[in-house]
Amino acid sequence: MATSTFTGPIKAGNVLNTTGTTAGTVKNVGFAMMAQTYSLTQAGTATATATTIVIPAYSHIVQMQILATVAWNGAASTISIGTTATATELVSAGSVAAIGINGLQPNTDATRTTLWSNTGSTDIILYVLSANTGAGVGDLVVRYIQAENA
Repeated sequence: MATSTFTGPIKAGNVLNTTGTTAGTVKNVGFAMMAQTYSLTQAGTATATATTIVIPAYSHIVQMQILATVAWNGAASTISIGTTATATELVSAGSVAAIGINGLQPNTDATRTTLWSNTGSTDIILYVLSANTGAGVGDLVVRYIQAENA
């Protein structure tokens, strides 16, 4: 199947400018959500690992999840995600203890939450770090709105 590549944020809607106050006359243009995935293993991420996921500058992260086909196991069934080898700037110790979809969050940390809201002025490479080695296998899925804050 063929794919299409666009170089900038994608916006869609049929009313480009507001000319009134009723539906059909008020701007309805919105950003398209993007997604990137990275296959990983618990053993392979027991030390901080750079993924192939790069989030464009000024983006808004909407969701991160691990779709686990084998649950993380061992002393701690968690994973952290960040923008450096520290790998905690976006998610710290998110649970991956179950097969299926495991949602990852910034939780109540203000610094992480701010970075989800606006990734800043440069592209960021995501790093992952599992708390220990184990048998876990899955895909990291990251959904974001490209350059929403530019």
